[in-house]
Amino acid sequence: MGVLYHIGQYFLLMVRVFKKPEKNSIYWRQLILEIEKLGINSIAIVAVISVFMGGIITLQLTYNMASPLMPNYIIGLGNRDTLILEFSSTVLSLMLAGKVGSNIASELGSMRITEQIDSMEIMGVNSASYLILPKILAVVFISPILFIISVFCGLVGGLITGPLSGAVTIATYTTGITTLFVPFYVYFSIIKTFVFGFLIASVPSYMGYFVQGGALEVGRASTGAVVNTSILILFFDLVLTQLLFK
Repeated sequence: MGVLYHIGQYFLLMVRVFKKPEKNSIYWRQLILEIEKLGINSIAIVAVISVFMGGIITLQLTYNMASPLMPNYIIGLGNRDTLILEFSSTVLSLMLAGKVGSNIASELGSMRITEQIDSMEIMGVNSASYLILPKILAVVFISPILFIISVFCGLVGGLITGPLSGAVTIATYTTGITTLFVPFYVYFSIIKTFVFGFLIASVPSYMGYFVQGGALEVGRASTGAVVNTSILILFFDLVLTQLLFK
């Protein structure tokens, strides 16, 4: 089956997903559960990775941009803009594609091969909407929050690592992260996280929902979901950067 077939199937599935829910109260309960499972449970790993990356970026900037022609506060400024523009939006989304995306694909794939989805359809339930819509809404809702947490933790990581390594003083670092701040960078990255959040939830949902076969195919769908989502995230990162920075 070709790429065009999968694109068509994907959009047909999204039409079913966004149909009016039969009973809103059930969807709200499911949404809260998905926010906890897919979003809140990811906060710890996001925070830890961001702290270390903030420290690493700070050290890299120190060793590679050391020059008497450049002020030292450029280290804090560079760390801040790197976190906002790329790491906490794009790189973090790639990481979530692996953690959250594989979880979604394997969950839906297991439900498909055990005929739970077929049972819902027989009972007249819109299984696509009931199973997938709360996941999409949960990831889209939580992604900007994870972005903000990541930026904060990354800046803290730089604040800890810089002075401890002797690379930069606390005063110089804090001057850097408050100098030449461009609010548009934050708006741009939050727009990206909304788009990436939709991809992280919807693409693995498609891969898992249409699994055929057994446990081996569920594993393949989970791997394929991570790969395809990562490629789409990078593609849309390129497109959005081109569109929004014109």
